[in-house]
Amino acid sequence: KYISKTLHGKFPDKYDEIIKLSGVGSYTASAIASFAYNLPNPVVDGNVFRVLARVFDINKPIDSAEGKKYFNKLAYQLLDKKNAGEYNQAIMDFGAVICKPVNPFCTVCCFKKNCQAFKNNKINKLPVKEGKLKIKSRWFYYLIMEYRNKIYIKKRIGNDIWKNLYEFPLIETEKKS
Repeated sequence: KYISKTLHGKFPDKYDEIIKLSGVGSYTASAIASFAYNLPNPVVDGNVFRVLARVFDINKPIDSAEGKKYFNKLAYQLLDKKNAGEYNQAIMDFGAVICKPVNPFCTVCCFKKNCQAFKNNKINKLPVKEGKLKIKSRWFYYLIMEYRNKIYIKKRIGNDIWKNLYEFPLIETEKKS
């Protein structure tokens, strides 16, 4: 109901309208604008960051505001404006299949002659990330509570994983029991 009232029965077909939808960020808005409407919006995901960082030997951290802005600007400059959806899908697929994070297929890469990271032996050093994610083990033990043919669930609150989704009550520990 909310979406149909907000959109008056029509899904937005412009980036500036799509980005206004609740829960839609710049990446999703660009992807929808590009893939659904062929609008000239670059879709910059991890694969695209990697391809651009390696081909152009860019040392700006991809997880910094400056880096994101730089890569988005470069992606827009390189974008085939008439075939945006197809171009975006191609560069994303290229990063996923050829210019992989580990063991990329540099020997068969069509950019090998112009790839600065390949020339400078920096393939495994790019893209650069400012902050490393600290992986923390968490153990969730869910309780299924039934009373009078009803099962209790609760909404997740706070700024944690799966925020605003529903779940069974749980006990969380830092060690496996």
